[in-house]
Amino acid sequence: MAARDVPPPPPSSSNPEAAQSSFAASSSASSSVSHVSDTARWVAMYRAMESERPDALFHDPWARKLAGPEGESILTSIPKARQTAWPMIVRTQVMDELLLRTIRNDGIDTVLNLASGLDTRPYRLDLPSSLRWIEADFGDVLAYKEKILAGERARCAHEFAPVDLTDDAARSAFFTRVNASAKQTFVVAEGLLAYLQSEQVARLAKDLAAQPSFHWWLIDLASPDLLKRLNKTWGKALARSPLIFGPEEGTKFFEPYGWREIEYRPMLEESIRLKRTMPFARVLRFMGKFYPKKMRERYARFSGMVLFAKS
Repeated sequence: MAARDVPPPPPSSSNPEAAQSSFAASSSASSSVSHVSDTARWVAMYRAMESERPDALFHDPWARKLAGPEGESILTSIPKARQTAWPMIVRTQVMDELLLRTIRNDGIDTVLNLASGLDTRPYRLDLPSSLRWIEADFGDVLAYKEKILAGERARCAHEFAPVDLTDDAARSAFFTRVNASAKQTFVVAEGLLAYLQSEQVARLAKDLAAQPSFHWWLIDLASPDLLKRLNKTWGKALARSPLIFGPEEGTKFFEPYGWREIEYRPMLEESIRLKRTMPFARVLRFMGKFYPKKMRERYARFSGMVLFAKS
């Protein structure tokens, strides 16, 4: 179905022109991540790399075009970016699996994709035509994607919703509008939370839980240990969009705000299952069996994909 726009949100208290000019500026073949929205090009490059493999886990024929030469430049500028493609690829595949399973088994009528970036799931996944898919992100990001994908048909009813998700008032009003026309909503937040402060994540979680139709929430979650490693490796490249959120308490962080973990997929285990992993992963997994219990538990939650249900 052709895309149709959700009515725009009320004016934001932030500066939407600044956000727009940031993504637009990246079209000048910049090799750095100057704004968090630029990471969408970076992740699209990973989907392109996977799609071009003969044994690809998924196929995204639009990924390289969406990433553009800027995506290639960003990938080149980030230390060890190609060697660390596997977690992004695993994340994409696992989230695809959890999303499709829940749509199939739990009567989902609406998917709300927060900070959707250059994601193409409504185009590439086998989705029921009756499903409503809403992409929420900065207006300039969505306008760019709509232009690149002009003439392509989504597998379901597809809507673009320009909104600044860091603006509490605009976000809350947007969620209320989505809830008003939905019965069973599945929320996706891929690659979003790590760039937010804990207080922002808490408010987001609370706002989502306040909507009666929002029953499921799918995220990726980093541990403090992983954030330290990533910021050490990518700190300079991501200086303007640092990785921040990796709660010490893991998924328990979300419980006071109305969300309980129903499934956790550890990144290392999933990478081994999908055969997209780092060197010596099986050796590391074997050695981990001999670690003290607390250390085993800590590394079991080093990084993963989490499906929440409303408490």
